[in-house]
Amino acid sequence: MAQQIFAYIGHNNGQAEDSALELINAAAKIDSTAAVTAIVVGSGIDAVCDAVAKTYKEVWKIDAAALSNPNAEVTRKILVNVLPADCIILIPHDTFGMDLSPGLSVKLDSTFVADVVDIEGNEGGNLKLSRQEYSGMVSAHMECDISQGAAINIRPGSFAPDESQSAGGTVTDKSGDAGDIAESTRRFLEVLEAEAGDVDITKSDVLVSVGRGIEDEDNLEIIHDLAKAMKADVSCSRPIVDAKWLEKSRQVGTSGQTVKPNVYMAMGISGSFQHMGGIKGSPYIVAVNKNSKAPIFQLADVGVEADILEFVPELTEKVEEL
Repeated sequence: MAQQIFAYIGHNNGQAEDSALELINAAAKIDSTAAVTAIVVGSGIDAVCDAVAKTYKEVWKIDAAALSNPNAEVTRKILVNVLPADCIILIPHDTFGMDLSPGLSVKLDSTFVADVVDIEGNEGGNLKLSRQEYSGMVSAHMECDISQGAAINIRPGSFAPDESQSAGGTVTDKSGDAGDIAESTRRFLEVLEAEAGDVDITKSDVLVSVGRGIEDEDNLEIIHDLAKAMKADVSCSRPIVDAKWLEKSRQVGTSGQTVKPNVYMAMGISGSFQHMGGIKGSPYIVAVNKNSKAPIFQLADVGVEADILEFVPELTEKVEEL
């Protein structure tokens, strides 16, 4: 009998996260014939479950008032109670997933792999995976035994989203199988919203993003000129914010803003996991970097090996001519 595959669905403000559509394609690389079951945990999640059922043929709902705020400790206990033996569960590699998955794999006595960016094959229960090390400078290829099950964290944005929405799936309420949901040693305090900036880059269709390759604050003028020519907004990577050259609200990444533009222009940005983790959807990525081995080139639709201090003014001039 084939192993069951589950996808843990992250959600926020009544909407499933983009990773929900990506996990089903990641599961297909493990077993293209398996019917993947989505698991949604939270409070008042009917709308999320109904939306997810458009992509997944079956959705397990675990709904309780005590789950109104994310709690990896409680969720871990729930999953141990509801998941069948030797199953595989795919979980987004975000802050919550990193908290949830290691302990879950211990409780399930199964394999754990974090931050997976590609699944290369499955041969008789030996799964071949790829991860990235040293901020994406090294690709690590590994093989793990999943015959006794596995908890695998998938890096958001690594797999193309399944946007077919033709599954017509069913929602099954598994709340009664979850056990003592209210029991927890953790206590939720509050949500601290990030300060709003003069531009909301989370709503931008086109972003011109700048990294440490700009070298000096005075050089930012060429980035603003390009953004103006393209009717785009300016964003940046963390080093620019750390240097206090741009405000925090313009930072893209796991410690900054999550953006979903149609076009993303990465100027002098290496493309570390922390930065690329803040880019969702499937934007058209243009990367300019003088380091030919920069990880951003592995993800870019167009890559240009050049010094941005020389290339950007020329590009701006050409855009203005058009």
